Order: sequence, then structure tokens, then C-alpha cells
Amino acid sequence: MSAPGRSGYDGTRRIDPARDEAVRAPMIGLLGMLAAAATPHPLAFDFGTSGQGTPVARSRLYDKGGYGFEPGGTADAFLFSAAVPEGTYRVTVRFGDAKAAGTTTVKAEARRLMLLAVPTKPGKFVERSFLVNVRTDALPPPPPTAPGGDAVRIDAKDRDGFAWDEKLTLEFLGAPKVASIRIEPTKAPTIYLAGDSTVTDQYAEPAASWGQMLPAMLDDQIVVANHAKSGETLKSFLTSLRLDKILSTIQPGDWLFIQFGHNDQKSQWPQTFVDTAETYPAYLRAYIAEARRRGAHPVLVTSPERRNFDANGKIAGTMTEYAEAVRKLAAEQHVPLIDLNTDTKKIYEAIGPDLSPLLFMANGTDRTHNDNEGAWLLASAIAERIRANIPELAPHVVMPHFDPAHPPLPSAIYIPKSVAYSAAKPAGN
Repeated sequence: MSAPGRSGYDGTRRIDPARDEAVRAPMIGLLGMLAAAATPHPLAFDFGTSGQGTPVARSRLYDKGGYGFEPGGTADAFLFSAAVPEGTYRVTVRFGDAKAAGTTTVKAEARRLMLLAVPTKPGKFVERSFLVNVRTDALPPPPPTAPGGDAVRIDAKDRDGFAWDEKLTLEFLGAPKVASIRIEPTKAPTIYLAGDSTVTDQYAEPAASWGQMLPAMLDDQIVVANHAKSGETLKSFLTSLRLDKILSTIQPGDWLFIQFGHNDQKSQWPQTFVDTAETYPAYLRAYIAEARRRGAHPVLVTSPERRNFDANGKIAGTMTEYAEAVRKLAAEQHVPLIDLNTDTKKIYEAIGPDLSPLLFMANGTDRTHNDNEGAWLLASAIAERIRANIPELAPHVVMPHFDPAHPPLPSAIYIPKSVAYSAAKPAGN
């Protein structure tokens, strides 16, 4: 279009159908190509002779932007990745082998348990599907004059893991027999998790948290997006822009589960300490308000107790005041309550001081952070509370009834260990 003062331009757009069509047609084509490029397509991979996708040799390693196996796997424990845009994906796995039996456990991203011990007989194949949320650290950039950032402030451990990258990663464990995988973009109600090390997807054995066990207890119509992080507090979750990341993608009808307290109560951390009388409930109210403003449903979760027994075999509370503050606020704000603090006391006391160390990492020398068995029991308590207290989510809970006062013993729980291992304790311990 001409500039003012040239070719008789007077600020009024003159209609020229031939010219307009000449401009519009290639523009529509360009927009169509951009839309197609931005829309992820289904991916299918064949690990044998099923003919149900792109053949993948076991020697093919993942290359950025492509697909392949992650280094360090074995026949009984391996990881496969495929590059996908941020979003939610339905993963359908065809399990089985023409000649051998199998029992396959599937984890996704940073050890999120999706399926536990899927059995197959020789020559028999079964299909199971589940939903996986994939994210990067990118944020919609703020305007030039506005405060904020264009990325979550992740750390080196985040960058080295599988939770904040450009790909969807699946881990197959036990005696895995995988014939093919199909990955399809989809949309589904999402449960977002905001919290600390007792919630997060722990990157390596032996640490584990309830948030990474919860997906296996829900059906394939709802997805868990675990944004919790070891060492985080209500304040640092804000300053690291982790809440901003959740709020940038959360949709009306989604859920935001909020559990903080273990690190917030530390008065020796003066920049993030919050007291139960004023600042702790005030920050929780802000999280609740931000979720509601976007049409999402907030849920408050009381922090799990530490494993400290008194002389009578009862758990000595270290989170009592913070748990009570959450209960009070949930009633005040008419927010669903998941009282994990009460349930963990019941679980640990039922199993007792002699066996309960088997529910914690570092051979029980850590009294805060669970191992796989402990995380499974805490997630079972969460799922049971969802079934009892949140009618909209109750139909999605598929695990059997769980009574925290009568839990199974640690020896009755078996979850295959992941490839990644670290002797380091989670941050915030």
C-alpha cells in the first residue's frame, strides 16, 4: 500500500477485487502451512513386525527433533523418546511378543507411573492407552515494558531430565514386551500439581513422590501435569515462574492441586518463610484466586507427615499447624480438601516404626522423602480422597478402595526401578 502523498493515496482503502485475490490467495496458503506446521501429527513406531508404524531398530539412538532410544538402557529397562510440541498426548502401546511372555511397566517423562505390570502371553497382544502431558520451559513473553520472563527458571537437574524438554519419553520396565507405540495429540481435563519434593516427579531412584504415582490410579480420560519441584515454597514457586507456566496453559474445567508446607515452615529460610497466622493462608488464597480467575478448580492438599515416632508408636506431628491452616482455609474458601497429613499418620502408624522405614529413601535414614513403595501408598490415599471428596473426578479413579488405616505392607508393593539412580537427597531436605 502506498505511503501518504504518493499515487493519490488519501488514507482510504480502495477495493480492487483482482488485486485483493492475488494478495489473499498466497496469504491463505501461507497461513494454512503455518497452521499445519504448528499442529502435531500422530506418530507410530513399530518395534517388531507388526507393520503398525515406522520400523525402529534397537540400535537407533534419539536425535534431537527425531525419535529413538535413550542411552543406557537394557533389554529389561529402556527409554524411548519422540520429539513432539508441548501439549497432551494419547499414547497407545501394543504389548506382546510372538514367542515370549512379558510383564511391562510403563513410566513417562520423569518417571511418572502410567501402567503397572501389564501381562502378556506368548503370541498374544493387548493394547492399553494413557495420557501424557509434555511441556517445555517457554512462557509467552511479556510486553517490552512489563515485568516477567519468557521461560521458567529451571535448574541443571531440570535440564538434564526428561520433564522440560522437546520430547515425549517413555520408560519400559520389568520384562517388557512392546510391539508398537502410537502417539496422538489430544485434549483432556488436566490435574495440575503445584508443590514441593513430596509431590514432584523425582528424576532418579530411590526417591519417589505421590505425584508421579497418581497417573497410574486414574483412567485414560484425564491427564496429570506435575509442575511440583523439590525445595520449592509458595513464594519461590512464584519467583521461579512455575505458577506462571501453569497459568499460561490451564483451561476452564481443569484442576490445580496445591500442596506446600515442608519448606515454607522453615524460619531459617527467611526469604521464603511464611507463618500460619497470616502469610501462609494469604499466599494460598492467591493461588486459589488465580486458578478460579481462569475457570479452573483449586484443591488444597495438607502436607504429608515426616516419619517421627514417639515412645507410644504414634507419629509426632511436625506439620500440625500448617495442616490445620489448610483445613481452615479449605472450609473458608469452599475448596475441596485432600487431607494427606491425616492419612500419612494412619499409614505410618499402621505399618509401625520397624517396617515404615521401608517406605522411605536412603534405607529409611530419610524421614521425609518416600521411595516407590511409600509414594504408592501416599498416592493411593490421594486417589481415595479424590473419590470421596471430588465428585467430578471420582469416576476417573480406577484403583481399588484404599484404607490408610489398613495399608498393604511394603513387601506387598512392587514397582520396577527406573534406569536413573542418584544417591543425592532431594533439595529442601
